[in-house]
Amino acid sequence: MAPKNTVTDASTKKVMSKGAWTAEEDNKLAHCVEVHGAKRWKTIALKSGLNRSGKSCRLRWMNYLRPNIKRGNISHDEEDLIIRLHKLLGNRWSLIAGRLPGRTDNEIKNYWNSHLSKKIIDQTQKEKIPDQPSTPLATMHQKTSDAIQVEEERSAREAWNLETGNFDVDEFFDFSAEGFYWVDKSLRST
Repeated sequence: MAPKNTVTDASTKKVMSKGAWTAEEDNKLAHCVEVHGAKRWKTIALKSGLNRSGKSCRLRWMNYLRPNIKRGNISHDEEDLIIRLHKLLGNRWSLIAGRLPGRTDNEIKNYWNSHLSKKIIDQTQKEKIPDQPSTPLATMHQKTSDAIQVEEERSAREAWNLETGNFDVDEFFDFSAEGFYWVDKSLRST
């Protein structure tokens, strides 16, 4: 039975390592890339004596061992560039990484998913939700200004109806304050 941390390659029936890389494996890969160059990763995996696939060797080299990789925090300028390029290119991480010297596509993708996408979502939610009044006085002022606006609209509508002759007498004259018997009082002679 194969060890727990290994996988069998179907084409060669060779047991290959899987999981975390050791410092010794990193040194072997770096030496082999210096000698043979960073191409033909399956050949490099075989010549280096590593029990790793070519893809695993390529990813280890490209994302961790290359000498020109820029490690550390991403600056605000880089963040801004990533956001603008993502808006333009979408999730095409290798194209975005090509415009940021020393940064890998994997690093940019991870940074986007863990930091920037959440930051963008928070900003868009803040822009969509208008600021609500925080104090009772501000709320009362908002209600008062709303009532004034409704009254102004009603007055404008009434003025238009008077000019055009389209108005309802019952709506225009409010007879409710005089009570039910107003007609009877006006008809009395005494």
